[in-house]
Amino acid sequence: MEKYERIGRELVHKGAIIDYYQDTVRIPNGKVAKWDYIRHKGAAAVVAVRDDGKLLMVRQYRNALDRETLEIPAGGLNSVEEPTDEAAARELEEEAGYRAGRLELLLSIRTTVAFCDEKIDIYVATDLQKSSQHLDDDEFLDVEVYDIEDLIRMVYDCEIQDGKTVAALLAYYNKYKK
Repeated sequence: MEKYERIGRELVHKGAIIDYYQDTVRIPNGKVAKWDYIRHKGAAAVVAVRDDGKLLMVRQYRNALDRETLEIPAGGLNSVEEPTDEAAARELEEEAGYRAGRLELLLSIRTTVAFCDEKIDIYVATDLQKSSQHLDDDEFLDVEVYDIEDLIRMVYDCEIQDGKTVAALLAYYNKYKK
């Protein structure tokens, strides 16, 4: 493959969650192209497994879709230096109201590689101890409990469409339940 060369990057907008840039790139045919680039500080997510084998899920409103979604607990890193296992543990307690006795990395995903560098490390949390939720002021969600088989059916019935949740559920099922 021939070389690509970034020759410029301009910050268009600095946001609370993402920063939006316009990159200028010399492409292999020698021409110059303008490409959008989104910088994201990263995130962590958790497949939270109770002692009875059921999974904790969160239902919340998502503005981009203008509807509620069913997802695994997850959230952004407080900084790019924050260890993702610490962020995963924090998000599990904040969103679901549980602490994990054990966290194991399941997989890492890049959500939208065409224009964004977001990376989400997804953990399996076990040995859960009940705690209490610590939701942000603008965060309203419900914790629900499901069997993995029901969640897998919901993935294939297109009821669960969130990418991190789909990847996490399928990976968990294939690694631990098949």
